[in-house]
Amino acid sequence: MTVIWLEPDVIEFPPVEQALDDPEGLLAAGGELSLPWLVHAYRQGIFPWYEAGQPILWWSPNPRMVLFPEELRVSRSLAKLLRKEYFQVTFDTSFAAVIQACAESRAGVAGTWITEDMKNAYGKLFDAGIAHSVEVWADDQLVGGLYGIAQGKVFFGESMFSKTSNASKVGFAYLVKQLAIWGFELVDCQVSSEHLASLGAEEISRKEFCTYLTRYIDANTACQQWQFQSDLMT
Repeated sequence: MTVIWLEPDVIEFPPVEQALDDPEGLLAAGGELSLPWLVHAYRQGIFPWYEAGQPILWWSPNPRMVLFPEELRVSRSLAKLLRKEYFQVTFDTSFAAVIQACAESRAGVAGTWITEDMKNAYGKLFDAGIAHSVEVWADDQLVGGLYGIAQGKVFFGESMFSKTSNASKVGFAYLVKQLAIWGFELVDCQVSSEHLASLGAEEISRKEFCTYLTRYIDANTACQQWQFQSDLMT
């Protein structure tokens, strides 16, 4: 099957069921990384993922890795680390630094990575209050973090990094616990990884994932401002 080419002047994707089996989940190419294109994509369970020099590639994999916030798995070692409060965790204080660190952590690794166009596009989503970052600090140094998109009661995780052991796990645990308090129902982890599986993420079918999106993408949450509660880990 041929990959469908998207013209930039018409914001429209083919049905996700038309995504290829090889490479798994590739749905279309082209379009734009503008705010309207990205919001429309995420609402349908589609995300951009491509290497420098390639056209924009859009994906909707099957199966899909997700985490239901109430199923977050915190190991004894991670729980002990959280109680020690060695790390300080913040929301939305250094989005540009987080996405840059995520890009650097992927440089030279086989597969896709975060291009300059991607950084600029997600920076605009952040300015619009749609993208968010989690920062993990140690001795006033940024040592870990992640960023993603919030729509309705769904958080779409994009990328994470660690410069210190367990820093990204700490950031992810804080994020999920706070999202649960706000009434979020689903964290999209995109594709399978042992790192996320160890925290309770699981694979579901694309059809099931899209059913959850339909249910939660327009739902309201209790979130007023993206700040962590001071007693989150007590």
